[in-house]
Amino acid sequence: MANEARRIVLLGPPGCGKGTQAARVSGRLGVPAISTGEMLREAVAAGSELGQAVAAIMASGRLVDDETMAGVVRERLARQDAREGFLLDGYPRTVPQAGTLEEVLTSQDRKLERVVLFEVPEAVLVERALGRQRPDDTEDVIRRRLEVYREQTSPLVAHYEAAGVLRRIDGSGSVETVTAALDGALAR
Repeated sequence: MANEARRIVLLGPPGCGKGTQAARVSGRLGVPAISTGEMLREAVAAGSELGQAVAAIMASGRLVDDETMAGVVRERLARQDAREGFLLDGYPRTVPQAGTLEEVLTSQDRKLERVVLFEVPEAVLVERALGRQRPDDTEDVIRRRLEVYREQTSPLVAHYEAAGVLRRIDGSGSVETVTAALDGALAR
């Protein structure tokens, strides 16, 4: 385990399997898998001033702004279970958020070690999403989500590529095949 990255961001479109893989790998690495949704729910449940602000934003139907999200991330990564590392799923989504994450880690005397991009053909992502049979998962809605993801994340991929921490894996295989690819991407 000492020769593996432990402060990790998982990037990829909706339905690429990031959450599944984070759950599989986090236990082996001994670091928490942290999703954006989980961070927001925990902040609200804590009832802190920050949590109350998040609750108000979410209740209004707005997206949580970058500044508030930065506070949530800062608070979550400062917890004891994340001291030795983490797998972040869903954050950052934009280059400004990546800058915020770097500031948070620098303030804790840490740095991001690896960003893994799950690459999956759009047709596979649409098929997976339609297979979930959720009421809001129509093909048009799914394709729009993928378009938004591409718009937001393309600059982020270039940012992390330039920083030398990005690794790409094929996320279209079986769960086991993707786990093996992820393990390879985390090796130093």
